Amino acid sequence: MDPVIARIRQELMEHADPGIQKTSKRFFKEDVVCYGMKSATVIAIAKRYWKEVKGQSKPEIFALCEELYTSGYMEESFIVSNWAHALSGRYEREDLMVFRRWIDKYITNWASCDGFCNHTMGAFIGQYPEYTDELKRWTQSENRWMRRAAAVSLIVPAKQGGFLKESIEIADLLLTDSDDMVQKGYGWLLKEASRKHNSEVFSFVMKNKRRMPRTALRYAIELMPKDLKAEAMVKDW
Repeated sequence: MDPVIARIRQELMEHADPGIQKTSKRFFKEDVVCYGMKSATVIAIAKRYWKEVKGQSKPEIFALCEELYTSGYMEESFIVSNWAHALSGRYEREDLMVFRRWIDKYITNWASCDGFCNHTMGAFIGQYPEYTDELKRWTQSENRWMRRAAAVSLIVPAKQGGFLKESIEIADLLLTDSDDMVQKGYGWLLKEASRKHNSEVFSFVMKNKRRMPRTALRYAIELMPKDLKAEAMVKDW
């Protein structure tokens, strides 16, 4: 085990709280492995150790991230998310292969998925927007977290008004997905896109509401005016 990883794990164990651990697990339908810590504490640890490792080469940092992921602990996945995003000024196109493998192999819950994809993948796509086509391919994956990642990787840029066309296309590809985690993921993406493009998202919802799962629909219209919400929620079938 790398000495830095050993020290991180020792510190995480020292902060572990059985009460928080028990409470945290209530937010997940699937089994999660966690120390039981407040997110702010994990991020503080991640940032402190980042000062030690940031001078290493990117492959060396990626190797440390992979070692953290292999533990299966949710908090260690949060440290990966923090470090991978801190590398954003050093991304290269081939990093996508690493990120895709991590999502497919190591991510097993919505918190790890969103933490990594909102920031790392969001920053990567912002730098290399042509890879939105890769996100569209993820919508066809058998892995529910890859499909959710296809949507939530655009959350931050969509909130800022970007990638509307791509967000709508991804939502359309995921429209009838039966997995509630995927439904919530693309519904959330539509909600964030609606901040700057309310009419376009509303039009998409109205066009597709007969086939769109109610979970996704409710997420998508959450920020809309009450009259539009009411119109979208009316059952006309």
